[in-house]
Amino acid sequence: MMRAYRLDAALLSQGWVRDVRVVLDEHGRIRKIGPAAGDPQADDEPLQAPPERIKGLVVPGMSNAHSHAFQRGMAGEAEYRLSARDSFWTWRRAMYALANRMTPEGLEVLATRLFVEMLKSGYTAVAEFHYIHRRPDGESYPGANPLWEAVMAAARDAGIALTFLPTLYQASDFGGAPLREEQSRFFLETERFLHAIETLRREEAADATGLRRTGAAFHSLRAVPLETLSAAARELRRMDPGMPLHIHVAEQVKEVESCLAHTGRRPVELLLETGLLDRLWCLVHATHSTAKELEGIAASGASVCVSITTEANLGDGFFDAARFLAMGGRVAIGSDSQSSVCPAEELRWMEYQARLRKRRRAVLADATEPHVGTRLWRHGARAGAQAIGQPSGEIAVGARADWVVLDRDHASLAGAADEAALDHLLFAGASAAIRHVMVAGRWVVRDGRHALEESSCAAFRELMREHRAP
Repeated sequence: MMRAYRLDAALLSQGWVRDVRVVLDEHGRIRKIGPAAGDPQADDEPLQAPPERIKGLVVPGMSNAHSHAFQRGMAGEAEYRLSARDSFWTWRRAMYALANRMTPEGLEVLATRLFVEMLKSGYTAVAEFHYIHRRPDGESYPGANPLWEAVMAAARDAGIALTFLPTLYQASDFGGAPLREEQSRFFLETERFLHAIETLRREEAADATGLRRTGAAFHSLRAVPLETLSAAARELRRMDPGMPLHIHVAEQVKEVESCLAHTGRRPVELLLETGLLDRLWCLVHATHSTAKELEGIAASGASVCVSITTEANLGDGFFDAARFLAMGGRVAIGSDSQSSVCPAEELRWMEYQARLRKRRRAVLADATEPHVGTRLWRHGARAGAQAIGQPSGEIAVGARADWVVLDRDHASLAGAADEAALDHLLFAGASAAIRHVMVAGRWVVRDGRHALEESSCAAFRELMREHRAP
């Protein structure tokens, strides 16, 4: 049976609308949208109950287009100076150490806590870019991969929609350099990779919740030889023409220089020349892309996922979001290394980077939407949902009811007009005003609390004590 909700105010495709009636089907998809004063007798089927009133401002949930759940275990742990030239490459050693301590049980604890944090901050779906595949000794797990199962169990328990991206990882650098010892857990043979994804797709088809999506990722051009990447990508397209495909690219200057030295091309240039890119690809970071490369990405329809807090934390550099958006490009956001798990913060710093570069304000607003917060939240939600293949990102007929409810009585929204609510969320309070969160028509956060709030926090604390014990 269908369910109905009466929304005091909602951000729809045409803008903010007051007193809206939304009808959901049994799967949590939006069946109808209309004025609350409309005739309920016009429904095709009887309602399960009288409409539930939602007080506050309802906005579409955000998709987290790039996450490494295990890295939640090192957030705050690498913020000290090793040398005068600390960089991504020195941070990576600490990340490898954590990856090689990771057990399936520990990963499930980390991911569960992380996914609870994501939901409370306004993320309703997440793409898990997962590349720890093997046992600590480098051998394959027999049967189903318990590390993969741990992530999927955590998402199911937390109630977040999951796009799982098994990640191909075969080399340590351009030219097919062999993996180092500390990377041995990441290796995956191409045939096993493809077979595992086919198996996951069958499981996805049998999943009654509709919250699970199977995609695939290539770690980077330095970790996957181009011929292997091209052949695997074509096979994945044959398997599922709508499958989301992700890749890290051009995150650091050293990576760009190494790609040029080995191939004579820059990483994004190389990808564009393959002819593979389309609207189902997501290029993660693309930090060091030229104007011509950005133009090529936009023309291909591929999206870029930026993780501003991670890129800043690692000293990677600035992505030119203003230029890319002006080209019609799509920009999704992600929490990546989990140095911050807050979509409002990612979007705020996307705008602040642009302001610092251009020495102007409201850079990423445009003529159609002068409110920076509304422009970035709406764009990020739509682009993120497309990048990870989830039927969300807007409050519209056919979309899944993934909603974030803002408390208009919260101090950070005090006196704010509806049109300025997302400006306040991004620039005057981050996620503090988020009161309720819904995924597929089911409340997963009520009054700022998740059902796993205490248990996930207790398990996480115990795991961190074990990891950090001398």
